[in-house]
Amino acid sequence: MSEMTNTSQNKDDTSAWTVSVVIPAYNAGQYIGRALDSVLGQTQKADEIIVVDDGSTDETAAIVAKYADRVKYIRQENRGASAARNTGIKAAGSEWVAFLDGDDEWLGEKLQKQIELLQRNPELNWCTGNFIRCLCEERRQGPDLEPRRCRELLGGKEYFENYFQACMVGATGHTNMTMIKRVLLEEVGGFREEQKRFNDMDMWFRINYRSPRVGYVPEALIVYHLDVSESISRRYHQSSIYGELIERHLKLAADWGQSETFKPCAAHLLRGWMRAMLFEAQGEEIRRMLEQFDDLLPGGYKSFMRLLTTFPRATAGGCHFISRLVRTLRLRRKPVRKPPKNI
Repeated sequence: MSEMTNTSQNKDDTSAWTVSVVIPAYNAGQYIGRALDSVLGQTQKADEIIVVDDGSTDETAAIVAKYADRVKYIRQENRGASAARNTGIKAAGSEWVAFLDGDDEWLGEKLQKQIELLQRNPELNWCTGNFIRCLCEERRQGPDLEPRRCRELLGGKEYFENYFQACMVGATGHTNMTMIKRVLLEEVGGFREEQKRFNDMDMWFRINYRSPRVGYVPEALIVYHLDVSESISRRYHQSSIYGELIERHLKLAADWGQSETFKPCAAHLLRGWMRAMLFEAQGEEIRRMLEQFDDLLPGGYKSFMRLLTTFPRATAGGCHFISRLVRTLRLRRKPVRKPPKNI
């Protein structure tokens, strides 16, 4: 399979750096003004702002109408964030597309910092970066990764050689921090609308096959509001969803000759997902995943997980106790949602 042809851009050619911002919004009336203000307040102005209202039943449309002279508004029936993003991509007229969820926000230099990085590295076709996790109701916020740690992981460069490598070291970035050439988004076919979870990760994997090298900004330049952002992970956590994603990309990675870089990443993701599933006493689901991906996981890890899932409810209770202790003592520096209590 041929890789995407990169078009070198002249640093002084401002027309080569036009950016469309795609904002999917569903019942985001309480927050959409904040999101729009954060885009309009950028030190590097966006060329186009597209709000795709995914069938909202609240005041989202009325709030966006106040920005009518500066925002393109598209309304569609409710089909989910992936469908809304795809609608925005199709409507975009700029060379680059950036994303922002309707209940989150950008910091002032987000676009400027990313464009400057891309100007210094004209071979890059996409870029992501660090972000702030905010549990505002608890008055807690902090970067996903410490910027100094990000620079250490980058090793003096401004990009990772591939997204699988970034994922392995925890530098996954965030959809709100991701900017991609529109032609590349079109080439990979957009977001998979039928996928219930990990829509963004699936997209980054498919982009990686065509254009592995991904720019990364160490500074946290967007705010991800954990209090208000919809937690799809709490609704879709069946092992079949995890399994389908990994199985499909094992095949795609093989087709693209990238199996050896994807398999360690897949194992890393599987371990993280199964660890989270311990909180919900999903012993049978975990054992099913251990069997399905037997060749990806080390023997010692599989034995330990089988032991933990012998009495899944007891293990879940222990996990919740440890989580409460960590929260009470403020031992975790990175703000995260409280684990679900479906036991």
